[in-house]
Amino acid sequence: MKSLVEPDELKKRMLTLAALDIIFCEEDWLRYYNFDSQWAPNVSLATIDNGSGDNLFILFASEGVIMKGFDHESGLSPYAREEDEVFPSIYDQTPASLLALLDDEAFEKEDVTFCIWREINDTTWRKGDVQIPKDEEDGSEFLLSMIVKTPEDYVEWAQDYYDIPISIEVIKKIYDGSTIEEAVIQSLNPSRNAQDALRELDILV
Repeated sequence: MKSLVEPDELKKRMLTLAALDIIFCEEDWLRYYNFDSQWAPNVSLATIDNGSGDNLFILFASEGVIMKGFDHESGLSPYAREEDEVFPSIYDQTPASLLALLDDEAFEKEDVTFCIWREINDTTWRKGDVQIPKDEEDGSEFLLSMIVKTPEDYVEWAQDYYDIPISIEVIKKIYDGSTIEEAVIQSLNPSRNAQDALRELDILV
């Protein structure tokens, strides 16, 4: 968790990654990164889904931020347990106001291998006192690594994932907050309908 950035920077980063996926992937259900700024009143939702059974939900609310991660290969998965139960203590210390945000059935609350949170007045990210068995991992390092740190990291990942060349200079400008215009979309992904992408980008935030 030491690598996790501050909540505002995390939200900005997830918005950037979701915007880039809008450009590179026309079908929203195939996207690796998504962001819904109006998931619920005063709640934004960022998601990461690698399409292989692993996912991360990040909810930004007035009470703070909560992340629920699920690594399907982790020994902490409920499906690795006899009664399909949530591994002990994953949610035990989570503040009730944040935990309640996961009650929506869309989050499959029981499918969890780790939970991380940060209340509005916290100065650090927190995690329950989970006793992880020897030689097991909860998937947090793996899933949090998907929150790409730099434009260079992103380009390295995206070129492999989408199998197309990507301009590092354009990606740097987007990371810096540059407005995404039609020419930018066409330069990154000539096969993308730029107007369709712009309409999605307009409602992203």
